[in-house]
Amino acid sequence: MKSEINHIANKLVKAYNTNTFINPIPVKYCKNINLANKVRKLCEDKVSDETIGIKAGGTGIQALKKLGEKEPFIAKIFKKRFLKSGQNVKIYKNTKGIEVEVYYLIKKSFFDFKGKVTKNNISKFIKFMGPCFEIVGFRQRNKQFNYLGDICSDFGFNIKFIVGKKIKFKKLNLNNLKTSLESKKNGLKVTGNTNIVYINPLNCLRFVLNKVKKEKINLNKDFYVFTGSTVGVVPFKGKGLYKGTIDKIGSVSVNIR
Repeated sequence: MKSEINHIANKLVKAYNTNTFINPIPVKYCKNINLANKVRKLCEDKVSDETIGIKAGGTGIQALKKLGEKEPFIAKIFKKRFLKSGQNVKIYKNTKGIEVEVYYLIKKSFFDFKGKVTKNNISKFIKFMGPCFEIVGFRQRNKQFNYLGDICSDFGFNIKFIVGKKIKFKKLNLNNLKTSLESKKNGLKVTGNTNIVYINPLNCLRFVLNKVKKEKINLNKDFYVFTGSTVGVVPFKGKGLYKGTIDKIGSVSVNIR
């Protein structure tokens, strides 16, 4: 299995680096979330690019229950996948959609902390917060989403992150902030709420930070955490401008071409 999993990781990394696609990987590496995480970590170790953050994947509580999983997964985000609001993104056939999320910028000092991150101490690690888009999709042709491992094993399902203007961290009632995704050109308007993200984005952040400690990840710098979609995965309706808004936090835009 060691040689097989290494071969799979090499193919996924090549597809990642060249924006190409491969045939679906064997289902055994997706059905078992532990094997999926092994594929993910092996792929991440083979990428020669700067890690700028960590994402949470599979953060919808109802979806987790349906898939028979207990918790989300985490995945590294690399610099080449990171953009600022207003930039252009080209999508492909295997691009599945777009998500509206809350991001946090975490202080470097987090890596010196030896204890467990809790709801009572989490604030001291947060530098900024803001809205962002995640554009999601596979590097595999005709890939279906049946298991959490399907997205975990494929670089966490991430294609691009687009971040909006950051604001200083403030305590908000993240259990009930309205969110929206709109593309006037394509007649698209979707509404959501921060309460579908693993209770709320701040709780998801706590989960991610403790996972980072458990996996002994040390980036030794400030880093981003992306907390999961507040609107689900919304398929693109066409090319043009898309705008995402999170009440009391801000907005983000991307031009799809």
